[in-house]
Amino acid sequence: MIPHPSHRPPAAARVFLSGAPGTAALAEHVLSTGHGRWWTDRADRPRVVAVTCGGHALLAGDPSAITPDELSPLARHYIETPGRFVPVLGAAFERLVPCERMLYVHHGPAIAPRLPRGVTVRRITPEDAPALAASGLGWIATRRGRVLAVACSRFLGSRYEDVACATAPDERRQHLALACVTGLTADIAARGHRAGWSCSRDNRPSRLLAWTAGFRLTREYVHHVAGPVSQASKVAEAA
Repeated sequence: MIPHPSHRPPAAARVFLSGAPGTAALAEHVLSTGHGRWWTDRADRPRVVAVTCGGHALLAGDPSAITPDELSPLARHYIETPGRFVPVLGAAFERLVPCERMLYVHHGPAIAPRLPRGVTVRRITPEDAPALAASGLGWIATRRGRVLAVACSRFLGSRYEDVACATAPDERRQHLALACVTGLTADIAARGHRAGWSCSRDNRPSRLLAWTAGFRLTREYVHHVAGPVSQASKVAEAA
C-alpha cells in the first residue's frame, strides 16, 4: 500500500470521518494530532484505504482490489474492518485472531470515589510527563510523588474522545482509576465532547470500571489482531 502523511489524507479517507465513538475516532485523531498515517492501494482513485496509529488500524473499501502482500503495513495491528476483508487479511498474516469488543459511551454521573489517605488526583502537568501534558488530556493519582493511576484521552475525535486508563498493580481496587476517569470525563464534557470507552468482552474489571464511571454499553463489535506477515505474502512481495 502507498503511505500518505497524517496531514494529507486521501479523498477516500472521508469514509472514516463519521464523528463516531471508540476506535472509529482514529481517523479524526490522526487529522487533529498529526500522529499516524494513511494508506491506499493506489495514488489515483484508490479503492482501498486504511489509517494507522498507536498499533490500531481502520480498513475500508473493496477487498477484491488488493492482494494479501499489499496489506503488510497492517501487520501486528488491531484492525477494525468490515467482515468482507477477513479472507484477504487471513491470507496476509500468519495469525488473524478475532476479538470481541464492547463500546461504551458516557451517559451519567460516576459513583463518588473514596480515596485512600494521602492520595492526590489532578490533571497531568508538564512536570509529570511533557508529551502527554502538552495535550491537556490526562489525569493522574499520586502519593508522595509516585504515580499510582492515570487516565487519558487515547483517541481524540470531533465529537468523542476514547478514554484509556491504567493503575499500578499493587494499587488496584482503591478507586484511583475511577477518580482519574471522573476528572477526565468532566474535562471532556467541558470541551463539548462525549467520552467513549472500549474494552475486550472478557475484561470484566474494565467493564465494571466503565459502568461505575457512568458509561453505558452502546454496541458490541469484533476487531482482528494481525500477526506477522505470512510467508506466502513475503514471497509474493519479493516477486
